[in-house]
This record gives sequence, structure tokens and C-alpha cells, in this order.
Amino acid sequence: MDLSRQLKNAIATGNLRFGQRQAIDACARGEAKVVILAANCPTDFTDELHANHPEVTKFRSGMVNRELGIACGKPFAVSTISIIDAGDSELLQLETNLE
Repeated sequence: MDLSRQLKNAIATGNLRFGQRQAIDACARGEAKVVILAANCPTDFTDELHANHPEVTKFRSGMVNRELGIACGKPFAVSTISIIDAGDSELLQLETNLE
């Protein structure tokens, strides 16, 4: 799966949230279906998110936060993306790849 292409598709047709605080809020409300994490997202954040919300799929991408921001068409670094609605993309097929 081409993550960049799927992200652009999801941004155009779905509902995504960017940032760590948004991810925590979306998981707490039960809205987040998948959380995509940058390769350099802090491990203490990912550990806490996984411990508090084990039911949410968490996928660590191979891209660092700057690359993830570029892939989303954003002029800033993005460390965390919460998928609320994947739209026409295949992002909900991602599986957890954290230990």
C-alpha cells in the first residue's frame, strides 16, 4: 500500500485529525479507528497511547514527521494522524505494528 497516496485520498474524501493532542482526544471519545505515527514520534507518547487505548489500531510509518507532513500536503511536521473516517482510502486495512 502506498501510504502517501492513501493519505491524500483520505484527506480529500474522509476525516482526519493531526497532532498528538488530537489523537488522545479522538481515542478518548472513541472516534479514532486508526492512529498513524511518524517514525520519530516519541516512544513515551506511543507507549502511553497504547496503554490507555489498546483497542485502537496504531501503525508506525516509515516516514519521519516532516515527511509525513509533506505526504499530507501540510506545511508543517505531523507526528500523529488519527483516522476518524477513511473516506475512499484503504487506511482502515492497516494493522498494528507496535510491540
